[in-house]
Amino acid sequence: MWETKDWFVSPWNYSDEVTEGFEYPEKIKIHDVTLRDGEQQAGLIFNFDQKLRIAERLAEMGVHRIEAGMPAVSKTDEKAIKEIVKRNLGPEIFAFGRCMVDDVKRAVDCGVTGIVIEIPSSEHIIKNAYGWSLEKAINLSIEATQYAKENNLYTVFFPIDASRANIDWVINLLERVATEGHMDALALVDTFGGLSPHAIPYLVKKIRERIKKPLEAHFHNDFGLGTANTLLALASGVEVAHTTISGIGERCGNTAYEELVMALLTMYNIDIGIKYNKIYDTAKMMEEITGITAPPNRAIIGDGIFHIEAGIIASWFKNCIDHKPLELFPFKWDLVGQEKPQVVLGKGSGADSVELWLEKVGRPMKLSRDDMLKAIYKIKDKAEEKHGLLTEEEFLAIMDSVERESENN
Repeated sequence: MWETKDWFVSPWNYSDEVTEGFEYPEKIKIHDVTLRDGEQQAGLIFNFDQKLRIAERLAEMGVHRIEAGMPAVSKTDEKAIKEIVKRNLGPEIFAFGRCMVDDVKRAVDCGVTGIVIEIPSSEHIIKNAYGWSLEKAINLSIEATQYAKENNLYTVFFPIDASRANIDWVINLLERVATEGHMDALALVDTFGGLSPHAIPYLVKKIRERIKKPLEAHFHNDFGLGTANTLLALASGVEVAHTTISGIGERCGNTAYEELVMALLTMYNIDIGIKYNKIYDTAKMMEEITGITAPPNRAIIGDGIFHIEAGIIASWFKNCIDHKPLELFPFKWDLVGQEKPQVVLGKGSGADSVELWLEKVGRPMKLSRDDMLKAIYKIKDKAEEKHGLLTEEEFLAIMDSVERESENN
């Protein structure tokens, strides 16, 4: 499945030598944390209506779980969580809480079906950031998770900063909470994005040796490895991926759901039921709400990823766009709801770029070799002058000047 009508990736992805160690679960869930961890991006605030709009879009997209927020943060958050639950959108609705009974009570009052309960879980962060003793952290967690169980909440235990702890030390801590308290599932949490992809299978193996619970992956993107790490976790048997729309979140953000689901679909032949053709519109909705514009070359959702400037690629476009478009791109634009590719004019443009633009503006014009070179150099000069791409008006002005010079000669 490396080549279909919608994508064309490397056949090496499907080699037996590559795939023989994979342990992908039969069902993978997306647990979206946009409304909680996503909003922790500095300066980002969703109002009540925006929270509902995001939740509705996530449900429409086919996301399996929505972490609707942390009731203890504000009355607006609590109100929004209750309303999201009330609307019965389809996905499971979870809340997030600290390892405190009061936080769990607030989640129960909101009517959610599950809760993610956090605990500091590295020796250094418990001591330096929280000023707690280890026993305090454990006792609070046991009490909070037991209360969650008593109130029939599906409980995901969330060990903050576990990835920077001594592995045996943190597993001892987790084992105590699992046996003395309660957890339905355990999140593998890379709070500061410091795990390498090669460390993920090791982590999963070590955890599974002593803790027999379903695993979830919550990875941050500080080194740009959130998606890669999550893919490795899923390939090791982890069942749930925590993601955000457009990868928003604290510091460098969380694993971007659009990168993850597209990689699963095209490179691993795993379709998790997301409505892929709504990915781009969802990213644009997030830009509108947050005021944060994705870079034009951002994977999957960037506005410029289907723009072609280089002259040689414009030639490929001319030859392939109508019958072999995947010679130009690894996936089709409409698979994710993007606009049709276009050739743009800039410093890298060539003769085929000019011819395509003449056709585009409806100006049939036979150019001699010399006139074509003049047009190309003028386009390059204009692009360098403005440090950007040319507009249609600027292109037409250049062609007018080339035509005048040709007539005068």
